[in-house]
Amino acid sequence: MLEPIGNQYVVARPVYSANAFAEEHKKKDRHHKTLLDHLKLCCRCSSRKVKEIVFSLLPIASWLPEYKLKEWLLSDIVSGISTGLVAVLQGLAFALLVNIPPAYGLYAAFFPVIVYFFFGTSKHISVGPFPVLSMMVGAAVVRLAPDDSISTDPSNNSTDDSLTNKRIMVAASVTFLTGIIQLAFGILRIGFVVIYLSEALISAFTTAAALHVVISQLKFMLQLTVPAHTDPFSIFKVLESLFTQIRKTNIADLVTSVIIVVIVFVFKEINERFKAKLPVPIPIELIVTVIAAGLSYGCNFQQRFNVSVIGKMEKGFQAPAAPDTQVFQDAIGDCFTIAIVGFVVAFSVASVYSLKYDYRIDGSQELIAFGLGNIVTGSFKGFAGSTALSRSAVQESTGGKTQVAGILSSVIVLIVIVAIGFLLEPLQKSVLSALALGNLKGMLMQFAEIGRLWKKDKYDCLIWIMTFIFAIVLGLGLGLAASVAFELLTIVFRTQFPKCTTLANIGRSNIYKNRKDYSDMYEPEGVKIFRCPAPIYFANIGFFKQKLIDAIGFSPLRILRKRNKALKKIRKLQKRGLLQVTPKGFICTADGVKDSDDEELDNNQIEELDQPIDTTDLPFQIDWNADLPLNITVPKISLHSLILDFSAVSFLDVSSMRGLKSILKDFVRIKVDVYIVGTDDDFIEKLSRCQFFDDEVKDSIFFLTIHDAVLHILMKKDYSASKFNPYQEKEDKFDFTINTNGGLRNREYQVSIGQKF
Repeated sequence: MLEPIGNQYVVARPVYSANAFAEEHKKKDRHHKTLLDHLKLCCRCSSRKVKEIVFSLLPIASWLPEYKLKEWLLSDIVSGISTGLVAVLQGLAFALLVNIPPAYGLYAAFFPVIVYFFFGTSKHISVGPFPVLSMMVGAAVVRLAPDDSISTDPSNNSTDDSLTNKRIMVAASVTFLTGIIQLAFGILRIGFVVIYLSEALISAFTTAAALHVVISQLKFMLQLTVPAHTDPFSIFKVLESLFTQIRKTNIADLVTSVIIVVIVFVFKEINERFKAKLPVPIPIELIVTVIAAGLSYGCNFQQRFNVSVIGKMEKGFQAPAAPDTQVFQDAIGDCFTIAIVGFVVAFSVASVYSLKYDYRIDGSQELIAFGLGNIVTGSFKGFAGSTALSRSAVQESTGGKTQVAGILSSVIVLIVIVAIGFLLEPLQKSVLSALALGNLKGMLMQFAEIGRLWKKDKYDCLIWIMTFIFAIVLGLGLGLAASVAFELLTIVFRTQFPKCTTLANIGRSNIYKNRKDYSDMYEPEGVKIFRCPAPIYFANIGFFKQKLIDAIGFSPLRILRKRNKALKKIRKLQKRGLLQVTPKGFICTADGVKDSDDEELDNNQIEELDQPIDTTDLPFQIDWNADLPLNITVPKISLHSLILDFSAVSFLDVSSMRGLKSILKDFVRIKVDVYIVGTDDDFIEKLSRCQFFDDEVKDSIFFLTIHDAVLHILMKKDYSASKFNPYQEKEDKFDFTINTNGGLRNREYQVSIGQKF
């Protein structure tokens, strides 16, 4: 509505009648009833509903009937064979990270794939052992089953069988509990936990884990006896042990490892650079494994050079066994970390392929698939898996179209387990270690992220660096927890010290930007536009208040106290008859009045000075920007209107509401009009629920945009076109629309600058 002020009209808050208000609530009731009917309809049992439930819990039922046999089968066969060969070698290699015999890595490469075939939603990831996860399981294994003999190699013939069996059981139990946690997360549909791990954190954590893997594999490459450590600073203790025994290095294992690492790195670089020209990536891991196993067997490396080999590999599967419940109690923290890291890595890789090939993946269903996979794997004495980046890249690059490629890769693993595993018995463990390092190239290259993040976002760069340091120094478990805490702390710092700015008009338009960034800026006289680009809460309300005071150049509370003190003096002079008021101002007939500005005030006096200025008992009005009687000084301010841009303020908490209300009251009491723009209805409704509004702070201060608030101020202050009108066009007057957010509703009015109503 339009409210008269003098001989003009200004925009006021729309007024709603009781009938209109009741009609609004009827609409809400009808909408609420519609929602209830919809929910009742959804809860009805129908064939369509049953079909949706089956498809959501068993994704294979949706994609397998649509499988294009002639178009996809050949590609999936080629991809499955290639991926299966890589999975065999990685399973054997990553078992060394778990500190259990290599043969058990084949179980970790077989069972998760079978389960994921039925329950997974990604068509391209290869499920199975992942070096970072294997390293984390290995840390729990060493902590719960520490070395009790001189030898630290659990698969060596001289190692006590009971220790080996205990470590196998610990790894299986940790995997089983990890699967239960992932399954519970999936059933409860809380796959959103992935949002708390940023890309910078994941990149740094996997890089640090890759470095842990490198250090842990050095003992196999050098064939040294190195005690395992899981406490903080363990990586430095391992390095110390390695360097103190460096003279005992087995030269044959060292030479073999170096040759394998160089060959694998070179051919992986060739595969990467010429992937567009190569029909399939060169299976370098398979080639070097066959050659190394043949040479080791033909030349009898174990006897001639005393190298460590894989040794006896039993055909077939181990009988399933129940997990150790005592391990559940001792490793619950490790299992939570393993469950989250495994899911985050797999979901990140799956998301890349889902975007590339335009299909949807379900995070909660992925948790269910990985959870069931780890439960089955743990039951058969395997260890926890996720997805290896290099193995998934092989499956995708060789033409894999669906999960059929994954199930065919498991067939290759199955053949090795039940038939030809004995051919790998003479293979050196140093070869497996070298293959594990060769698969870390992508993760180790992530150090380049530091430079890119520094240019893009300093906070993300700091998260990367600190996550890497935490994971290296504290270990993977504590390091991840510390990294997440630090990441959340950076969010607090970002919002606690937001970059508040003062806005001005650009080119006499309806656009308002930071006045420091543009040359042609115009700021309305007596108006300040202040923008806060972050939520306002208990931690930054003081910072917000100080930045606002710095922007306007004075403290409203100080001005209020000065004016109340001056008012007390004026009242005394007026009561004593020493003050005369003329058209030109005050005339004081007293010799002087004591100025008590520097006097110490008690709490009661301070509370009195903080009250609204009341001049109703005086026969005159006081212009605080004019000259006052002798020795009465009050700072003069030119500001009459303050606009707070809250378009980026997503929420206020109760503590900040009290602080904000106090700030607004101080401005209102010194006759500075405050307007808030850019908020949504929920924001205002929350303020209403918290009793934010009263006689001083009213709900009519809200506007949709800065431009609406400025136009409202122009009319209210009766600005003429000659004094200031950045919106003046060639014609003497023009029409525009003012959108006001009157409490909780929006209305439009057509008015004209300079038009008399």
